[in-house]
Amino acid sequence: MKVNNSVLSAFFALIAVKEASSFAPLFKPATFHHTSLRAIGLGPSEEEVAASESKIEEGEIEPIVEPDHESFRESRLSDFDKKCDEWYGNILKSNDSSFLGKVSEDALRAINTLVKLERVEDKTLEGDEDWTPYKIETLPGSPILPSYGLEQYGLPTPRRNAEAWRQFDVTGLIGTDYSGISAGTGSDIALDEAQVEQYTKALKLQGAWLEDDECDGRLVYVNGKFAPSLSIITDKASNLAGDDLTDEMVEYMTRLPDGFTDRLAADVPSGETDFLTSMKSLSGPHHNVGEPTTQFSINNQQGTACFVALNSVRAGSVASVNVPEGIECKPILVVNAITSDGDFEGSEEKGVSMHPRTLATVGDNSSLSLIQAYVDLEGKDSSAKFVNGCTQIFVGAEAKVKHSYLEETGGLVTGGVEAGSNEEEDGVEPPRVVESKRSALKDTHFECVDVHVTGDNGSYEGTIMGIGGNGRSRIAVSTTLLRPGSHAGINGFSLCGGAQRTDMRTNIHHIAQGTTSKQSQKNMVAGRATTTFKGRIRVEQSAQQTDSEQLARTILMSDKARVNAIPSLEIIADDVTCTHGATVSDLSEEELFYLRSRGVDRGTARNILMYGFVDEISSCVDKSIQGGKDDPISLRNRVIKRLENVVPKGERQNFVGDEFQSV
Repeated sequence: MKVNNSVLSAFFALIAVKEASSFAPLFKPATFHHTSLRAIGLGPSEEEVAASESKIEEGEIEPIVEPDHESFRESRLSDFDKKCDEWYGNILKSNDSSFLGKVSEDALRAINTLVKLERVEDKTLEGDEDWTPYKIETLPGSPILPSYGLEQYGLPTPRRNAEAWRQFDVTGLIGTDYSGISAGTGSDIALDEAQVEQYTKALKLQGAWLEDDECDGRLVYVNGKFAPSLSIITDKASNLAGDDLTDEMVEYMTRLPDGFTDRLAADVPSGETDFLTSMKSLSGPHHNVGEPTTQFSINNQQGTACFVALNSVRAGSVASVNVPEGIECKPILVVNAITSDGDFEGSEEKGVSMHPRTLATVGDNSSLSLIQAYVDLEGKDSSAKFVNGCTQIFVGAEAKVKHSYLEETGGLVTGGVEAGSNEEEDGVEPPRVVESKRSALKDTHFECVDVHVTGDNGSYEGTIMGIGGNGRSRIAVSTTLLRPGSHAGINGFSLCGGAQRTDMRTNIHHIAQGTTSKQSQKNMVAGRATTTFKGRIRVEQSAQQTDSEQLARTILMSDKARVNAIPSLEIIADDVTCTHGATVSDLSEEELFYLRSRGVDRGTARNILMYGFVDEISSCVDKSIQGGKDDPISLRNRVIKRLENVVPKGERQNFVGDEFQSV
């Protein structure tokens, strides 16, 4: 069917005028202008635009008036959206001090600088007849609204239906007040001899300890405060406050993820003499993402920018790891220990937030094994806790980084919650009721791991294990490959049980030519828990000869458990080898039969298969922190303990069916 452009033009103009008449005091005159609708045959022609402008000048027709866009900024905010922004603002304003100097100032500026609501003429496709959906303009006379999440802040805050938060428990997150702070933030924690002995023993029992001769640095933080008496400071590992930051450190730490820092961390070769330096212009003009504040860009983000900026404002110290050029060092351990009975301001009435920060830079031809551990220390149940961590890693030329990240806070979840009954039996509360009262169910753990490989043939290998018992957990890993020959390997495991909601997000960004990546993600979901894995690989037009693999595998141990597995590829280049996939199943009946036929009882066989599933990932953790095979506190035995805790109870315990078998 053919559509007359003149008719459509008049129709759109009529709508705009009618809309404008409803808000006449807010509008100012503006001339009718060309829109990108013409590219698909819906907009006015150049001749029609000229004729309209001529008639406007002669007073024959009324001009389309431009609204006061700012008056519409918050027009579509729902009550829940307002609660989201209020929740974020309460944490942001919970302390007036900024301990990281310029880093805090720049972050606060980014948070509070609202996006301008104005028409920006796009000339990138001027003279090009090809239309692209990446270029969007509102109709003349229509108000320009900010992208979702940017109504009241300069960085997108959580929204229940936003792409980055769609499967996450935003309602539970926003429903918990974390505006309390840890007393003495920004200062060291002083421990007496008895406390040092007590904490040292507890950290060893948690597997979060390396002896002095086993490492090149050990940095221990208790409730967000540095503990010198538990740490080993070296020339490669130290604790920093705002006054200790060098210009290079400030440059690194002011970077924001999700494209909100447009300048790439390193120049990317493009051709013989040119270099790429801008994030938003990569693969332009047809396939670039563009400004990070547009809705299209936000839909592809991890949603971490506002929380990294929040960390920059509220962090009281920085675990700094700096390996100079040409150095091969021993492992460096960074421990964040959380105590339930810590000295928290406002903890009687509200929860508390902590903002651990780690910065690691590795020079050319050097190697580093960085180990990060989040563990619980003994204490009484108290306020809800929000841990908002940020880890930045910069890898030089020919450098090799092995990163082990272990999140084990929140204790153990309650087993058997998949049972349907809520009624007491013989005076014993059912598991679902017990789980609902578990204090750690109100705790939230966030971590943003932002990695930039800035040198030729640099390599990053990360192993991320989330096996804690917090009610909500969200770990986002972003790896940017900026130089030829650079490599990223990511191995992830998420254990989710009880009534937990966990989220693992990864973004591997191939920008330079000849880069490689390999990702293996495993999830085990039990009880009534829900976990989400979203893995994004983007290959820019400049990243020819890319080789990338991604596979996500999930075991559902309960009929009530849920998983959202979303692997994705965005490939702009045409000379690449990329694969991705996802499987969801229960344990294999065939593998179980193999073990049973060799005399292993059904329960033990199931446990063997469960640990075998995890071992592929846990074996990638640095050997120095794994512990001995027969050591009761080894990583292997700690994982086994948590796996056995979530084994289904009752009839399901010894059942391995084919309902969830992948094909």
